[in-house]
Amino acid sequence: MKRYDRLREIQRMDPEKDFLTIYRLTATYEFPWDYARALELALYRTYAVPSIGRLLAETAELTDRSQKRYDDTALLLDTVVEHGFDTEDGRTAIRRINQMHRSYEISNEDMRYVLCTFVVMPKRWIDSYGWRRLSDHELRASSAYYLHLGKHMGIKDIPRSFEEFERCLDTYEAEHFGWDEGARRVSDATLALMASWYPRPLAPLVRGASLALLDDALLRAFRYDTPAPAARGLVRGALRLRARAVRLLPPRSRPHYARQNPEIKGYPGGYTVANLGTFPTPGTGSCPVPHAERPAAAASE
Repeated sequence: MKRYDRLREIQRMDPEKDFLTIYRLTATYEFPWDYARALELALYRTYAVPSIGRLLAETAELTDRSQKRYDDTALLLDTVVEHGFDTEDGRTAIRRINQMHRSYEISNEDMRYVLCTFVVMPKRWIDSYGWRRLSDHELRASSAYYLHLGKHMGIKDIPRSFEEFERCLDTYEAEHFGWDEGARRVSDATLALMASWYPRPLAPLVRGASLALLDDALLRAFRYDTPAPAARGLVRGALRLRARAVRLLPPRSRPHYARQNPEIKGYPGGYTVANLGTFPTPGTGSCPVPHAERPAAAASE
């Protein structure tokens, strides 16, 4: 297989029908490292909406148990990518996500905004730092994938195209980004978590590099000083050099999932999907999209 063969394979598919296959190929074969970084940034970005950042601070999940929260979020989201929506593991992951969200008063608008970040931020990251840009097929498949996921989460008025997702995200951020003391604590805890993945002497450099990747709207919302232009240029230039090097590598022959990332540190002995996340209050947390019951024989296997 040559470097662009998988892209040609993707372009032969129907992004409306084959969205899971296309998204899986893109996220786990073509850009696994970039998708991990982009989704980290997507979730981090949501803290700048005070209603979201404040709630995360009140739960203390990201300030007191940062590594576990990071692990559980990545593993639950990636379980659906790996196994699909109509498998036992996929349904269990969605049920756990819904159980946690329904334990709190979260507006549909905030939920929809978070969903938008999962669609838009990977495109923006990969356009800047990926070894190639995402194709129209990949953008349409990503939009269809998260439309499908959003429906399973009971989110209403979900955008139906990438352009609508992007417009929704930009409008919501322009109207809602702002300062919140709790959100700043969540942001600081997240930056500290990322720095903890590297040897301690490198922690200040990692924090500085992370801040250099943030846009001015995020920096203002958290009241961080603007990094020096030289620091921004160095960090972003290094990522573009990495992209050039990756372009020269042979295509990946096996998928790479979040559970294989070295940043996932909380489950060295393995994990059970049903036990991931938190259990704040009892609730159904069921998937709002109806599924056909599995035959008894299949259920007992």
